[in-house]
Amino acid sequence: MQLPSFLHGSRSETQRKAAAEGRRCARQYLKNGSFTLPREMVELEPGDVVSLYGGSDFQQHLPAWRLYQLSDVEMSLCEALERGDWRQAEEQYEVHFRETAWGALYYATAEKPPESAGRTASRIQAVLRSWGTLETARYLYKEPGANLDLGGLLGRALDWVLEGWCPEEGDSVRARLEVAAVRMASASREDCETVILRRLPWVFQFAEQLQHPETVTDMAFWRERLSTLDAESFERISAASPVRVTQLLYQWDRLLSEH
Repeated sequence: MQLPSFLHGSRSETQRKAAAEGRRCARQYLKNGSFTLPREMVELEPGDVVSLYGGSDFQQHLPAWRLYQLSDVEMSLCEALERGDWRQAEEQYEVHFRETAWGALYYATAEKPPESAGRTASRIQAVLRSWGTLETARYLYKEPGANLDLGGLLGRALDWVLEGWCPEEGDSVRARLEVAAVRMASASREDCETVILRRLPWVFQFAEQLQHPETVTDMAFWRERLSTLDAESFERISAASPVRVTQLLYQWDRLLSEH
């Protein structure tokens, strides 16, 4: 598998190089509204490990492959386009680089909004298309020192997708993701509501310091409130990402305190 060379080095080195890559992408986008691949790609050596989560990167001084630093590329891109349509550029950046194996893996695991059912399905499908390439590497995610194969990585990073959209057990992670992606891509609003409601008990067990716990953890309350969301608001939570559902939980809790 090949990765952009700017993703290799110490954390400070990769941050600097990623920011420079973001500025390069911005110049290219301002020139003709498109993006090009990074100038230098490097073939991974056997035994190379790719880190996908900055929060567990505790050996920041050591050279390593740091895929999570693509977030710095996006940040630098958006900063360079501050006075332009940076949101559209960020969208196009994802669509373009999601067709690379490394871009597909980043967007599938980065917990990056928007996480609608349709967008999440596209991210998963991109990973599935690059499966053969991606499974040649090993990965670090949220558990330091635990080198994972591709199935192990995606089983952890996308556990909420598997449990929400393909709760049937027994098949491989790859097979379950294939089923989940198909279901998400064609999901109706009713389908999405069903998954959200099914996953709520899991979300509730981690909710703390709620002002109105009896109300906001009531299923009838959620059914009523979900039905009142406009299409754009519902789209943002339609994948049933626990992060986005939890945000909505606390938002509604605050609104109850204001009335």
